[in-house]
Amino acid sequence: MIVNKEIIEKTNDAALQNHKRNFEFIAAGISNVENIIKKLIDFQIAIPSWALGTGGTRFGRFPGGGEPRNLEEKIEDIGLLHALNRSSGAISLHIPWDIPENATNIKALAAQYDLKFDAMNSNTFQDQPNQKLSYKFGSMQHVDKAVRKQAIEHNIEVIKYGVELGSKSLTVWLSDGSCFPGQLNFRKSFLNTLESLQEVYSQLPDDWKMFVEYKAYEPNFYSTTVGDWGQSLLYTSKLGKKAYTLVDLGHHLPNANIEQIVALLLMEGKLGGFHFNDSKYGDDDLTVGSIKPYQLFLIFNELLEGMDAKNMNHANSLAWMIDASHNVKDPLEDLLQSVEAIMISYVQALIVDRKKLEEAQNNNDVVTAQEILQAAFRTDVRALVAEARLRAGGALNPLAVYRKEKVREQLIKERGMKTMATGL
Repeated sequence: MIVNKEIIEKTNDAALQNHKRNFEFIAAGISNVENIIKKLIDFQIAIPSWALGTGGTRFGRFPGGGEPRNLEEKIEDIGLLHALNRSSGAISLHIPWDIPENATNIKALAAQYDLKFDAMNSNTFQDQPNQKLSYKFGSMQHVDKAVRKQAIEHNIEVIKYGVELGSKSLTVWLSDGSCFPGQLNFRKSFLNTLESLQEVYSQLPDDWKMFVEYKAYEPNFYSTTVGDWGQSLLYTSKLGKKAYTLVDLGHHLPNANIEQIVALLLMEGKLGGFHFNDSKYGDDDLTVGSIKPYQLFLIFNELLEGMDAKNMNHANSLAWMIDASHNVKDPLEDLLQSVEAIMISYVQALIVDRKKLEEAQNNNDVVTAQEILQAAFRTDVRALVAEARLRAGGALNPLAVYRKEKVREQLIKERGMKTMATGL
């Protein structure tokens, strides 16, 4: 389904007068507003192919109908999102859930929607139909070398698909670990995993990156072989200059200081990218910014400070991706909300008075430092984000257009009520 440009323009015209009033008000207090809008237009968030259907929990799944039945329909859905918000210009594929049967045709379809292919994601955390060996007791850490070889070969296959599509990175998330004391030899499992990652790393094209993702727990609850950012950093440091740590906001123990983690990884040149989501208790995979919006802002504050210190490009020096699951929301509405929350936090971090903040820090003026950050966070920057969308050809209010045009109802008519997205 395509939302006609004329419909977007007509909806924008109806809201334009009110938008201009809000934009002019906020723009009057920002000296570099045009520069900020340019950065917003350039900033793109990759949408994961697995987020386009209704997610679930161990207790059940409640599909909402009209879910994409194949990779082509997933690309169409992301194209729809990008047409509305002009900030979703990339897709991150998960293999084997979304294997491109014909890479040439898939690339051509993506190009029609102005989409590029971001990181490729491998899967050794579940057994697939007709899979010869099981990952029940791990993949790259497994005591059986044959299982490790199977996992290695799968990742190399994922790289080959990515090369065909024009991707430049591989994300490896391992659920490997143990549930009970004594189950694993920690040292041997680490070395097995490192050796496996090294074999995959050796097959990376020269212009590719490998992202090693970490997670504190689940599905293993006693130990995880890549359990935190320190372990990921240890792996990537041993692998080489093309290996980086990937931070998933839900993959930490409660109350972890994620903003400090990203600052140090940036300092070491080992931060590769993000999986954005939100959480209350653990890896909840909730809508970005729905639970801890101030934390999201503080993370972006550290990101921009660290990136600017290294003269990094905000738009493409790191990989920006969403990783979320939706059980009670329309997945497309959830993604529109998530992208909006990311863009808002990005702008809020851009308007932080860096010079005054540094002065306050150097003078140990804790109160002023707090006031500077909270002043930026409490600034309503939604009109700036909307202005960037308007100039890029998107909708002033993407969610409103989505609902007014009854997109989900149209998708149900086209695809049916009982469809289920691949991988779910």
